[in-house]
This record gives sequence, structure tokens and C-alpha cells, in this order.
Amino acid sequence: MLLETKLKKKLFNMTQSPSQKQYQTSPLKALVDLFIFFSTMFLIRAVHVSSIGFWGNVILNSVVTLTVATLLLYYRGQTWKSLGLVKPKSFFKLLAIAAVTFVATFGSIIFFEVFLRDILFPVVTTEATQDSGSRFPNMKGNLPLFFGIIIIVWIESFFEELQDRGFSLNRLESLAAKIPFSIVFAVIAQAAIFGFRHSGSHGLSGAMVTGIIGLVFGIAYVVSGRNLWPLIVVHCSLNTISMMGNL
Repeated sequence: MLLETKLKKKLFNMTQSPSQKQYQTSPLKALVDLFIFFSTMFLIRAVHVSSIGFWGNVILNSVVTLTVATLLLYYRGQTWKSLGLVKPKSFFKLLAIAAVTFVATFGSIIFFEVFLRDILFPVVTTEATQDSGSRFPNMKGNLPLFFGIIIIVWIESFFEELQDRGFSLNRLESLAAKIPFSIVFAVIAQAAIFGFRHSGSHGLSGAMVTGIIGLVFGIAYVVSGRNLWPLIVVHCSLNTISMMGNL
């Protein structure tokens, strides 16, 4: 009797379809979750608390969005762990994936800057520069301020990986589960949304660069086994390098 039970359990596990993986849900549930998630993400941006400044509002927006996402996961019987927020089995593997992702991302950005920016965006604007100045006042040569803000930037980088690769990509894949190459759709869609979310503060060309980063990150997330930590490391590294340009 015990042997029969074990065989049935093994057969059941072997016949599980890809749509039954722990990071996926049904298309209808995914649609509902995405509607609630993105509605929260974009509506909360209309809320501005002047007393907490630019970065306080950025963190507030992410915390509210992630709280909603966490509640949705709980309702579906999932956790952030099921979406890739797990301790990597090997620290060296984490660093290797992070290094490859960093090089691929950096190379993609350079390719865009050298070959595509002037073709796609022939008119140069100062939008991104002006915004950068408003976000990093008095940063020039101010190391204490730099280290104070960089911690907030790392926290936001962590939050964005949970939102965009962890929640958004997996739900988009579940939404398109009935069509061929659903994962390709999910990777491209989350990259486009990631870029669009930054269009207000980075301008169109900056949003394109952010979208390219999201595309590389999405590919790396899927190919490397859906662990978020290498992407968090790379995201923090890229934002640190970007921040150093304001010193």
C-alpha cells in the first residue's frame, strides 16, 4: 500500500505541466493580479508627500506597490521565495551570473549609445540632466550625502527587481501561458513596462536604455534559473556607477 502511494505521488509529480510551476498561476488569475498590481503602481505615483522629499516618495511608492504584490502572492498561496528571492546554492555561481549579466548589460548600453541613440533620438534634450540635478542636489564632492543616498538607491534597486522581474515577468508569462513562446512575450513586455515607468524622469532615450537593461535582466533571470539575487547585485552596481557621475 505504501509503495503504491509513493508510485502515485511520483507519477503525479512527473506529469505536472509547466503551467503548474510554483511561480505561475492561471491566465485569469494572472490578469486580475496584473490589473491590481499595475493600477497600484501607477496610481500611487500621483500621490506626493512633500515633507519626505523625492527619494522618500520613491520608496513610499515601491513599498505600497510591493505590499499589494505580497498580499496577492499570499492570496494565491505563493511567496517571494517562489519567485526567486532565495539564497543561491553557490556564492561563486551568483557572482558568475552577476558578472555575465553586468557585461551583457553594459555592452548593450554602449551599443545603443554608439549606434542607435542618434538615429532614434536625433534631437538632444536636457530633460534627464535637469531631473538628475533635482534628484541629487549638492551632490558634487559631498561624500556623506553620496553614501546616504546610495543606500536608498540600493533599497529601491532591490524593490524594483522584486516588482519587475519577480512579480511582473512571472505574471505576464502566466497571462500568456496559452500562446507559444509565452516567456518571450513576458520578457519583452516587462522590459517595455520597466522602460516606460522611467520615461518621466529619464526622457525617451533614457527610457529606451532602461528598457534595454530590463530586457537583459529578464533574459538573465529566466536563463539562470529565476534567482533574483544576481540581478539585485547588478542593479545596485549599475546604479552605483550612475550615481558616481554626480560626484
